[in-house]
Amino acid sequence: MPTATINGTDLAYEDVGDGFPLVWCHEFAGSMESWAAQVHYFSRFYRVITYNARGYPPSAVPPDADAYSQDIAVADLHGLLRNLGIDQAHIGGLSMGGSTTLHFGIRHPEMAKSLLIAAAGSGSTNPDEFRATSRQLADDLETQGAPAFERYGTGPARVQLRRKDPAGFEEFMSLLTSHSATGSAHTMRGVQAGRPPIFDWQAEMQALQVPTLVLVGDEDEPCIEPSLFMKRHIPHCGLVVFPQSGHAINLEEPALFNQACIEFLHAVEAGKWD
Repeated sequence: MPTATINGTDLAYEDVGDGFPLVWCHEFAGSMESWAAQVHYFSRFYRVITYNARGYPPSAVPPDADAYSQDIAVADLHGLLRNLGIDQAHIGGLSMGGSTTLHFGIRHPEMAKSLLIAAAGSGSTNPDEFRATSRQLADDLETQGAPAFERYGTGPARVQLRRKDPAGFEEFMSLLTSHSATGSAHTMRGVQAGRPPIFDWQAEMQALQVPTLVLVGDEDEPCIEPSLFMKRHIPHCGLVVFPQSGHAINLEEPALFNQACIEFLHAVEAGKWD
């Protein structure tokens, strides 16, 4: 697997297919493997790039907690695209990756042909509680390892995947429990607990002119209000709500997810998304 040294950290990535670049950024509980169904589908039409964030082997796991933040995550994505010679791309992500996608669009709009923001905004409606819970989870990851990962992976917005796709859920859990406890703990404290709520970015969203699609599951309670907020304040934004769906909508409903995204991308490329 190729790696690129970005901001002093080796990031593992995959680069599949030809055409205009499309990048997928993974969630806290995921990795580049989480996008397998999207890579198989979209690489028919696009050059698809997936990567593991810092802290997620085979990417490097910096030991310093200060090496993890939302700003650094955005800088890593920017550096990776520059390293790959990409001047502009469609940028997509889920949850933590969706937040990276939004903020990449805000900071580097000239490099974003479009934004696909899925299941983003957890913790925005209860930031103090979310930060406290996130820091406790980080402590548990460091002291308990796999059992803490298992509890996180079976939360109320995760059981939908188990109900719909038991085999897919087992694969998800196997990947999740293999993550670096150190990298995940630093990510939970620095990126997840360290980021401001979605609601703090209203002015930046109102100034954002990049075509945007927001996607959310109707049973992903922490992300529903933030998704509606993005729809209301990003000028060229659409919203797709997935029925009886939780957080990992790209895994739960890959065909519906892919269809919604490809129709959006085609509309953007035809100049018909407004």
